[in-house]
This record gives sequence, structure tokens and C-alpha cells, in this order.
Amino acid sequence: QVAGPLTDRLGTRVVVPAGGVLCGTTLFLPGLAHDPWTLAAALLVFGLCNGCLDVSMNAHAVHVEKAYGRPVMSGFHATFSVGGVLAALAGAGTAGAGLNPAAAMAVMGVLGVGVALAAARALLPAAPGPEARASTPENGTSPAAEGGDTRGRVRLLAVLALMVMLCEGAANDWSALHLKDVMGASAGTAAFAYGTFAAAMTVGRLLADPFAARFGSPAILRNGAAMAAAGITLVVLGPGMWAVFTGWALFGLGLSGCVPQLFSAAGHADPAAAGANVSRVAGLGYVGMLAGPAVIGWLTHLVALDHAFVLLILLCVTTAVGARVLRTGPDLIRQAETETADQPRQAETTAARTRRCEMAAGHH
Repeated sequence: QVAGPLTDRLGTRVVVPAGGVLCGTTLFLPGLAHDPWTLAAALLVFGLCNGCLDVSMNAHAVHVEKAYGRPVMSGFHATFSVGGVLAALAGAGTAGAGLNPAAAMAVMGVLGVGVALAAARALLPAAPGPEARASTPENGTSPAAEGGDTRGRVRLLAVLALMVMLCEGAANDWSALHLKDVMGASAGTAAFAYGTFAAAMTVGRLLADPFAARFGSPAILRNGAAMAAAGITLVVLGPGMWAVFTGWALFGLGLSGCVPQLFSAAGHADPAAAGANVSRVAGLGYVGMLAGPAVIGWLTHLVALDHAFVLLILLCVTTAVGARVLRTGPDLIRQAETETADQPRQAETTAARTRRCEMAAGHH
């Protein structure tokens, strides 16, 4: 919540590399922890730095979308997923080689600092500040009224992010346990449940941007959430292992494009406050991701695990219904550019029609 306003004040070109450097220089701290308290403190410091980087990166992605005039947010989130896979492989490799955790994290941190500094040169210039929206818009709406509408929409986007990321968090922690405890799969087979979900989510994010450009962000959120609801329904009601794996794949594929569209819509709702709006949506979304496993765990004390997943179905259906909130984004930017390009042709048509009328009047 601090990083958002800071990003709007200083610009993403400052905060993104600064956040990357802070993440790199604090990554080794958890490796030095010697008890739960020091580990918690180290993770708190690193988490604050990571939050700064996360919010500023998403805010900068909004600027990149504006420059392109088309959706690219899902592609960024896809590379984030790929990075998570590479990090897991690197962690497994260093652990297998017997390297000290602090030393391994320090090496990764140095690499992260190098990447952050190298990427700083390629970042776009700062977007216009709050003064860019100080004047009254051409449509006659006052800035105060427009700001109130934006704040309400951002709150709704944050609630949708909470629901979507709660579903993601539940899948992260409970997909393998469902396969093992409910379906009776071995531990090795059960692990593929989360792998299937994560792989489908990565593939979906790689493919989502072209579909968002063609059909619009609301369609991605609405149809994606509906697909996720169908997927988790198949997990609950599926007759066999193949159906459950298919269900987790559909669940991941459906959810894959939802969060990127919500973050993008938050940033485009008010470009001068992109950082603050993204931080609000991301902040409540991460609450959902952390709460998801706990909520499902609490429900398992009341009902069976597969019955607890009915909550995820309800959340996905609610998200699909609420997709109409996504009224801003690159699709509207593209529409505005198209309308601007059409204006000269419209002017020519109007002028030609006027000349014809004048000629007809002269003949009469």
C-alpha cells in the first residue's frame, strides 16, 4: 500500500529498479535465519521489498500497454510463472549440490540486482502526473465525480481479485491433497495435480493477450471464470483420475487471464494513480491468496474436502457475473485510436454530403 503512491510520485522508472535492487540485497536474509522469529523477520523485510517491486512492475506494465495500444499484461504474468518454475529448479539444484542456503540466495540476489540495473535503461519514461487530470474532461464530467467513479470501480476490481486469487491459493495448497486424500492417488501422482494446474495457468497467460485484444478484457474475465467454475466442478464430480486432472487443467487455464486483466483495468482506471490503484487491487488479492488455503482448511472441519471446493465454484461464478466492471484498458485505448483515425474520413463524408445538398438546392 506504500509502494503504490510512492510509484505514482517518483515514477516506475525509479521505483522498479530500486525495488529490484532491494529484493536482490535482502534475498539472502532468510538463509541466515536460525529460529522461527528471525526467519519471520527476514521474510517480512524481503516481503516488503518484493511488494514494492511487484506493484511498481505492474504499474509499469500498464504504461507499456498504453505504448503498445494493446494488451500485454498477461504475457508479463506468464514470464512471472516461468520465473517461479526456474526458481524452483534452481533451488532444487543448489539443495541437491549441498550448497549453503544463504550463499545460494546471495548468488541469486546478485543476479537479481544485475538484472534490475540492466533493465532500468529499457524502462519507459514516467507517465503524466496528477496535474494531467486536473482540468475538466471534455465530456463535462467534473474531476471529483470522475474520481469517485474510479475509486468505486477500483474497489470492485479489488474484490474480484480477492475472489480469483483465493481460488489460486486454494489450488496451490489443496490440489495435491485432494488427489491423495479423496481420489486415493499416491504421493507422486498427487503432486502432478498442482503441476497440471500451474502448467495450464502458464500456457493460458501466454495465450491470453491476443484474445484480450480481439474480444476485450471483460470477455477474458467472464469466460475465464466460467471455465474455472466448470473445471473445479469436474474436480468435485469427476468419475475418475483423468477427469480430475482435466478439471485442474481447466481451472488453471480459466484463472490464468483473470488477475492480469484486473491489474490492467486498475492501472488504466486512472493513469495518474496507476500505482496506487494497482496496489489496492493487488493488496486485497494477495490477502485472498493467503486466505484461500486457510478458508478451505477450516471448511474441511465441517464438510468433506471435495464439498469445500463448492466455495470455489461460487467465487468463480460471482467473478464471471462481475466481469462487467472491466470497462477500461487497452481495448478502450485502441477504440479511441480507431475513432480518432476515423474522424478525417467522417469529416470528408460530411463535407461531401453538404456539397451534394448545396448542388441539389442550386438545381431547384
